Amino acid sequence: MVKNMGISTILKVLLALIIILVISLPSILNGLGLHPEYQGETYDLPGKRALIITTSHSILALPGETQGKPTGVMASEMTHPYYGFTDAGMQVDIASIKGGQIPVDPQTLSRVIKTPEDDRYMADPMLQAKVNNSLLINNVDFTQYDAIFLSGGWGAAYDLGYSQVLAEKISAAYYAETPIIGSVCHGALGLINALDREGNRLIAGRAMTGVTDKQVKQLGIEVTPQHPETELRKAGALFESQTKMIDFFATHVVVDAEQRFVTGQNQNSGHETAHQMMAIIARGATN
Repeated sequence: MVKNMGISTILKVLLALIIILVISLPSILNGLGLHPEYQGETYDLPGKRALIITTSHSILALPGETQGKPTGVMASEMTHPYYGFTDAGMQVDIASIKGGQIPVDPQTLSRVIKTPEDDRYMADPMLQAKVNNSLLINNVDFTQYDAIFLSGGWGAAYDLGYSQVLAEKISAAYYAETPIIGSVCHGALGLINALDREGNRLIAGRAMTGVTDKQVKQLGIEVTPQHPETELRKAGALFESQTKMIDFFATHVVVDAEQRFVTGQNQNSGHETAHQMMAIIARGATN
């Protein structure tokens, strides 16, 4: 009887510990580096416009396969810049490779991963309408924006780096001189094929970052056709990153020497990337 009571007590304690761990897991992950708060300067940029571009791909599988786990844009890599820009008074449009409904990776809206901005999105009919009816990039004039932000997520590995339309519009935006071009995580793949007027890679020789090959390997998502670190290096970018024992908890943001490109390493870098872009816009507005 005493022995049985002892086992029963141990099981209850273990169950209680498991429940506490589950409840505390989001805070634990945040403490390790997932989605850190960014205490940057606030900006007031009424009249300025931002364009957020996302993937249209929704299946995580080998290229050519039509069945696999659902994927898409990582929620926070869209919501962090969106609310950063809108809270600064900017008008924000959302476009995607194919237009229409944007696939949002359901895992990134789970209790463990989601952020306050993701919760804000889930209660925001205006942003939901923009996500469900995104603009087709073919029909958008990138040169009319002050900020262009390429969001990531696993889906971006399947279409951003393969879109000739996107590459041409990034080049046009660069030569329009006004837009500050930013990306986070796999969003950097949308920059790799943009060309300068001599036909060379526009990002060659520029300091840039994106999700590391190490993080891709550690997460076991090597089936995707393009990996940002590999592709940025191939395109001639001067790749930078922060590394940790687990790169999922790292973060790094790079502003190129010309201050036209601002790139964030991974899902932890969206806040700072957007704020660094706004800082450049704000300085330009006061000059």
